[in-house]
Amino acid sequence: MKALVYHGAGHKAWEDVEQPVIRDDTDAIVRVDATTICGTDLHILKGDVPAVTDGRILGHEAVGTVESIGTGVKRVKVGDKVLVSCVTACGSCRFCREGRFGQCLGGGGWILGNTIDGTQAEYVRVPFADNSTYPAPAGVADEELLMLADILPTGYEIGVLNGRIQPGDVVAVVGSGPIGLAAIIGAQLYSPSHIVAVDQADARLEAAKTFGADVVVNNSREDALAAVMALTDGLGADVAIEAVGVPATFELATQLIRPGGHVANIGVHGQPATLHLEDLWSRDVTITTGLVDTSSTPTLIKLVRSHQLDAARFVTHHFTLDQMDEAYDVFARAADTGALKVVITRLEP
Repeated sequence: MKALVYHGAGHKAWEDVEQPVIRDDTDAIVRVDATTICGTDLHILKGDVPAVTDGRILGHEAVGTVESIGTGVKRVKVGDKVLVSCVTACGSCRFCREGRFGQCLGGGGWILGNTIDGTQAEYVRVPFADNSTYPAPAGVADEELLMLADILPTGYEIGVLNGRIQPGDVVAVVGSGPIGLAAIIGAQLYSPSHIVAVDQADARLEAAKTFGADVVVNNSREDALAAVMALTDGLGADVAIEAVGVPATFELATQLIRPGGHVANIGVHGQPATLHLEDLWSRDVTITTGLVDTSSTPTLIKLVRSHQLDAARFVTHHFTLDQMDEAYDVFARAADTGALKVVITRLEP
């Protein structure tokens, strides 16, 4: 089969590899019908995720059709259309029993495209298939369902829930890429008074407006701190969500927060960020980090199915698997191309 293979920082190739096979009785082999590219994949290609080694197939998001299952798989059947979650769950360890699947101790967590081969391929092996896939609901297109593999639960859990957004809050989201936009639409479920989007790309700030931000700030030429302070009578945002993953944006998020507020870090950081405790220690600020658990996925599927969340609006570009290199180029140059999420579908026989 063909797959997108990582060959060290800055190097990848769409090449022939062996098709995956059942290794454990809880495995399923899924034919990939649609996959996408995540900002984390770009971090991997920069060398920010050292756990990813030469020869790894990238990707951790997919919608596909079950081709075969191990003898221990009970819920999933051959022929089922499923959402493949970005997080794999053994279902029985301490953290899985708490719904914290991202911290799975039994061989799960974020493993696809990280410590085992991932979804940017024609086929993928999914461990613990009963706990790590979701049936595709009727009436939801593959590309809509695909947005529930990672970005929507990540924005919701690590941004909105960790940030403890309450009705009437002022929410500042630093970064208007796909994850930041997911946090914006998730925040709207809690009726904040204002959502402030901060970014350096006008195209992404325009997208943030369509996703629900009522104030946008281009911090390459505007003072984001002054804008938030003016909106909050000098207090600062109730919740600040960091959705980029570089030191400057994390530090900005901590500057935007009011005393007693919550800073929710979503971004994947590849280098240290300074924590200014000399400014924060006396202000009762809570800072959270996290890897998505995907415990919210069933709820989000219901919201997408009932059209209370519009997942399709994330999709800006379409490719086929043999156009993987082009898809990466478009996604990596999002400031120029306007790309939010690219959907890459299998070639019809």
